[in-house]
Amino acid sequence: MSRIAIVTDSNSGITQAKGKEMGIYVLPMPFYINGELFLEDITLTQEEFYKRLGEDADISTSQPSPGDVMDLWDRALEEYDELVHIPMSSGLSSSCETAVSLAEDYNGRVQVVNNQRISVTQERSVIDAMELRDAGKSAAEIREILEREKFESTIYITVDTLKYLKKGGRITPAAAALGTVLNLKPVLQIQGEKLDAFAKVRGWKAAKRTMLQAIEKDIKERFAGKESQLILGMAYTCGKEEAAEWKEEIHSHFPEYEIMENPLSLSIACHIGAGAMAVTCTKKV
Repeated sequence: MSRIAIVTDSNSGITQAKGKEMGIYVLPMPFYINGELFLEDITLTQEEFYKRLGEDADISTSQPSPGDVMDLWDRALEEYDELVHIPMSSGLSSSCETAVSLAEDYNGRVQVVNNQRISVTQERSVIDAMELRDAGKSAAEIREILEREKFESTIYITVDTLKYLKKGGRITPAAAALGTVLNLKPVLQIQGEKLDAFAKVRGWKAAKRTMLQAIEKDIKERFAGKESQLILGMAYTCGKEEAAEWKEEIHSHFPEYEIMENPLSLSIACHIGAGAMAVTCTKKV
């Protein structure tokens, strides 16, 4: 049986330490802060990122360089026969497209999965890949299965501030100003490729209620008949205490489901800021 390595990137929320525990490789995502290059979880911690974000530093996301990607692949292929690479959604970054192109030089030994995931839903894909590998699937078969299942997931996110949506051009300055005065909380969704608007409500309680109702509706409609295969998740850019309270709210609403947990990817945090909360639903393969 072929020995298969699993590779993902730090947008999955999997840290370097957790990646080692899981026996996988985690490619760190690069960020530029005031023109200086940082690598997530290597030269840039979550705490440092949010500190600089709060200081209004000029922060921009980037994709891993082709050299860094191939260096990691080459290192993995010294020990393994094949590898499955699971990057963040191609709708949110061009890193997937770049990886697909680079894989052409590896004669089929590298299979890049374009499965439209990020954060805890991307981590679930990594776990699915590990389980499929352990069940005897080849790297190509794992890619095919994960891509076939790619839309079997959903994410709802509420932000604490409209500042970063305004900064990124997702809402106008006038809408941001009015929304702040009225305490409006946009609920955003990721179902597949992009971050889209879902609802607009007043206050945190209404925002949380809207997200939980949306997940409940997805379970009853989108995932009807698949309830036993579902795993819920929560992700956040808020503090640990608020995150723990949010997890407890989700658990009390859906006590029958396992809940995965991770901080939201810093690539998303760049666009939504600190204080955000998300709830996810994903079907296990």
